[in-house]
Amino acid sequence: MINFIKTRWISIVAHAGALILLAILIYDYFTDNLTVNPIQEATIRTGKLALIFLVLSLACTPIITVLGFKPAQKVRRALGLYGFMFVAIHLTIFTVWDYGLDLQMIVQQVTEKPFILAGFGAFVLLIPLAITSTKGWQKRLGKDWKTLHNLFFLIMGLAVLHFSLAVKSLLARPEPLQWGAVVLLLILVRLPAVRKWVSAKRQKLVAGMQRGDVKTKTVQ
Repeated sequence: MINFIKTRWISIVAHAGALILLAILIYDYFTDNLTVNPIQEATIRTGKLALIFLVLSLACTPIITVLGFKPAQKVRRALGLYGFMFVAIHLTIFTVWDYGLDLQMIVQQVTEKPFILAGFGAFVLLIPLAITSTKGWQKRLGKDWKTLHNLFFLIMGLAVLHFSLAVKSLLARPEPLQWGAVVLLLILVRLPAVRKWVSAKRQKLVAGMQRGDVKTKTVQ
């Protein structure tokens, strides 16, 4: 059991964190604890949770590149799927709870409000990525798998755009811009040239630290 926790602790944290946040949302719904405007509160909360988990998924590769923290690779898929789950809940609140599956009203809102269109576009693009996220699909698609999953960068752009357009004033509420800066930084770190430079710097730093440890032990 101890060995299992040691090798799987990051997966346990990722799954437990997502499920606890989902449980809190469900609990608040059934206990009428979603403020005086429950639809708005649930929409905002699920939207932010979706963005958080998608950004965490995007951050896994840069974390490995910058910090050499390889366990992050184990949770990238799970974080992305939890992000998709919260996006799906976010959309369900809009279509079912808010508009009662009134297709005419939903279509009108999507076409008239750019921020809804951007969010809906992100959700549609996420569907094939969620379906093909398994190792089986990765083998089946071969090189096309990576091409397909590169759509994730576009999806993150649409997610930030959705958030930005939903905010009335970015000057008064710059949070979407902050998220956009984080997403842009994470994407830049993934560029081959930047990734190679960062990896070289990290390896040089690690080598320097190891030499320092050797010298310290020699002196002792």
